[in-house]
Amino acid sequence: KKLNSRGEGKNKGETSGGVKQRRKQGRRRRKRGDFLRDSPARETEGSLIGAVMGVREPVAMEIPAEEGAAARVPPRIRRRLLEGRASGGGGPSSAEEIEAKLKEADHRRQQFHDWLSCKARKKPRSPSWSSQEEDYGQRLEARLQAAEQKRLSLLAKAQNRLAKLDELRQAAKNDVEMRFEKEKEELETRVESRVRQAEENRMRLLHADMQRRAALKERTERSLVQKATSESKYTERVRSAILAKRAAAEKKRLALLEAEKRKARARLMHIRQAAMTVSSQREAERIKLKEHLDSKLQRAKRKRAEYLKQRGSPCSSAHADYIKHADFLSRKLARCWRSFVKSRKTTLALAQAYDALGINEKSVKSMPFEELAMLMGSPTALEATKALLDRFERRLTLCQSANSSSAENIDHLLKRLATPKRKAPPSRDGRTRVAAKRPARTSETSRLSRYSLRVVLCAYMILAHPSAVLSGDGEQEQLLMESAANFVREFELLVKTILEGPGRTSRQPSLDGAESSSCQKSYDVASQSKFKTQLVNFDKAWCTYLYGFVVWKVKDARSLEGDLVRAACKLELSMMQTCKLTADGQSHNLTHDMKAIQKQVSDDQKLLREKVQHLSGDAGIERMDSALSDARSKFFEAKENGSPLAAPVANVCTPLRIDSSGKLPPTEVNMNSKTDAEGSRSVVRSLFGASGASSSTSPVNLPTENEQMVNEMLHEDGGAIAGNSNDARTIEKDFQDKVRETMEKAFWDVVTDSMRGDKPDYSQLINLVKEVRDSLHDLAPKEWKEEIYENIDLEILSQVLESGSQDTQYLGQILQYSLDMVRKLSAAAKDDEMKASHDKLLSELAASSEDTDNGVSSFVIAVIKGLRFTLEEIKQLQVEVSKAYVQLMQPTIKGSAGVEYLQKAFGDRYGPPANASASLPVTLQWISASKSIVDGEWSEHLGSLSVLPAANHV
Repeated sequence: KKLNSRGEGKNKGETSGGVKQRRKQGRRRRKRGDFLRDSPARETEGSLIGAVMGVREPVAMEIPAEEGAAARVPPRIRRRLLEGRASGGGGPSSAEEIEAKLKEADHRRQQFHDWLSCKARKKPRSPSWSSQEEDYGQRLEARLQAAEQKRLSLLAKAQNRLAKLDELRQAAKNDVEMRFEKEKEELETRVESRVRQAEENRMRLLHADMQRRAALKERTERSLVQKATSESKYTERVRSAILAKRAAAEKKRLALLEAEKRKARARLMHIRQAAMTVSSQREAERIKLKEHLDSKLQRAKRKRAEYLKQRGSPCSSAHADYIKHADFLSRKLARCWRSFVKSRKTTLALAQAYDALGINEKSVKSMPFEELAMLMGSPTALEATKALLDRFERRLTLCQSANSSSAENIDHLLKRLATPKRKAPPSRDGRTRVAAKRPARTSETSRLSRYSLRVVLCAYMILAHPSAVLSGDGEQEQLLMESAANFVREFELLVKTILEGPGRTSRQPSLDGAESSSCQKSYDVASQSKFKTQLVNFDKAWCTYLYGFVVWKVKDARSLEGDLVRAACKLELSMMQTCKLTADGQSHNLTHDMKAIQKQVSDDQKLLREKVQHLSGDAGIERMDSALSDARSKFFEAKENGSPLAAPVANVCTPLRIDSSGKLPPTEVNMNSKTDAEGSRSVVRSLFGASGASSSTSPVNLPTENEQMVNEMLHEDGGAIAGNSNDARTIEKDFQDKVRETMEKAFWDVVTDSMRGDKPDYSQLINLVKEVRDSLHDLAPKEWKEEIYENIDLEILSQVLESGSQDTQYLGQILQYSLDMVRKLSAAAKDDEMKASHDKLLSELAASSEDTDNGVSSFVIAVIKGLRFTLEEIKQLQVEVSKAYVQLMQPTIKGSAGVEYLQKAFGDRYGPPANASASLPVTLQWISASKSIVDGEWSEHLGSLSVLPAANHV
């Protein structure tokens, strides 16, 4: 296979020589075969050699050396050849094997001769031997000697032939090896030449490819240079044409502008002349009217003084003093107004100053984030916006006081925006402590601004760049964006109302005095009412936006606080693990590097502590200290137990869930409202995990609900087990329903009474909302749990309720979110029905919030009704989930697991079978009473069976 066509052509002579040599060997074999076939002695010799070597006799056959179709081999010869190959004797044997086979053949021959001599020997009948028998013995002995000599000669011939065959085989082997080596060397030489030629070809191809690439690159660079040159020339031509057109347009625009200026100047001069004429006329009329009025007032004053003198009234002097005081007050009021306009400016001036900043909904959307931040951070923008917002707050206070109503209380939301209180550093001097307390008292008494400057400006940032300000795209972020857009719209509409007020409208000169004064008064009243309405709408939009902003800010601050606390815990654990601290905080053999690590960790924790205090105040510091102490305790506990130290780090690094009081939430729940839910939930949870300790101590207890359920599942085909106590169970169930209904009514009455009065207690209401949140958290999948905690925030709810505003907005949002979550967790078949009932409830609550009933506020009625309905819906959902779990476990219960559970429960209740007589006395009495009856019936049965054979015989 390794030789190609050229090698085959070269070896044609060798092939013909080999054919001739094979023909000569065939002739020799045929001669040897004819000799063996003709001589019987040779045939006997071949058979003996075959017997000695352990193979079959060789078959000599003649194979013609001529070309053409080969002669067919006889079937007998083909069969013997195949049998020789199958037996494995066709291969050459070694000299040792041949010696062993010869010895074995000699031994068998000797045995045969002994047997033959024993068999031929007859029992002597007479002591004399006959001469004939002696001749037979000599003859046989001669034959045996001749056969032995012949065997030895044949053996010598076979050994000679084998030696020759071995020499021939060795010569052929050497020839083959020499030919193989020669062919190998020729093949290696040929392969090396081909490899060299391939390498030369590859280098030539590589060189040609490099030349082609260089030429292509040169052509590309030449074309790019030409293209750039042409484009630059074209750009220069276009630029020159644009500059020429722009210069012509500029000349034309300047000409038109100059013409418009001339027309405007002429029109302005005409208007000024007309205005001067009208003003001079009005001034003359006003002077005449003023002189006329002054003369009338002087005459009236003189007449009144004369009348009072003639009358002699004692109040005349007092009235004169009153007139003088009124004149003084009017002059003082005018002076104060001029001072107010000069120092604090009017509302119109403040609105104009803010409008000059250019901060509006259209402009901020086109500004980049950095430019907008610089504009809002400039001192001019901050001062103008702050002054306008303070003026709006004062005007709102005046409007509410005039209408004898109060604005919505949002102090609890404003407190969330204020900087949290920090602990005062300990001081050594008592006077410094007193001095530190006084500013704190004054800061507590200071009132927070209703409209926060940075929150108002943040609305524009959220409106223009929501992706840069907000960190997520959840429901709270969407609500915040909508409320921010609505607030900006109302704020700009309020500013526009101020700018387009009566001070900006011109009066008509053709009206007379009476008509102009009446029209002006009506216009002022209409514009003032419009301003008040818009101011109220602005305040409502502000409250909505502030609520959404506080919710988002609290969520952001909480996540940031959790990250800072986790970072502090990681630093603490890393330092403790590196420095190998003990439980008392000491470490032996501290190196310089370890001390540096401790110092760096303390500095980093100090910075983190300041950040946490700035975010959450003292409550955040307490939570951080608690987390650090827990991390240390878990670290030392893991170190004592010999567990890996990575476990405490993982436990500490998990996010902490913190309630409104700044502590970890308690594990206790309200048992009065969760009894039914826990009962339905425990059916599946403790179905196979009930402990038998308590039942073994009290064997007279009735079966539990789980045992009854498993028993009914196993025997559901027949109702005889549960049919005996149906009436008793119905009565017991009715009694339990009445007790439950009475307890629920009493519980809700207590909750209602706690929320009434001058000082309502909302702790139970907060616990109920917490129960709703925890129930939804237990039923919801893992990806919804964090969303539930974000939407039902007990901290904000407690602040809303403690403010005393009775704000139904946040409670309504919690109620609507809870009902939506219950509808999501329920089956899809009940979605339409539940949605209709939820919408009906919300409409009823919205209608009832406007009325009162029996002296109880509508706020309390709406809250109690909504919470009660929500808890009932959650209870039904829990029952459905428990039923679904039981149905999923029903195939397992009907198998061996249910039987083992009942057997274990029966054994735990009544003890082992050995104590059955003591634990089941009634059952023992029933069995002993029925045993005699069973024995009598059995004896009758046996008697009837004994009579049957006799009857058959008869």
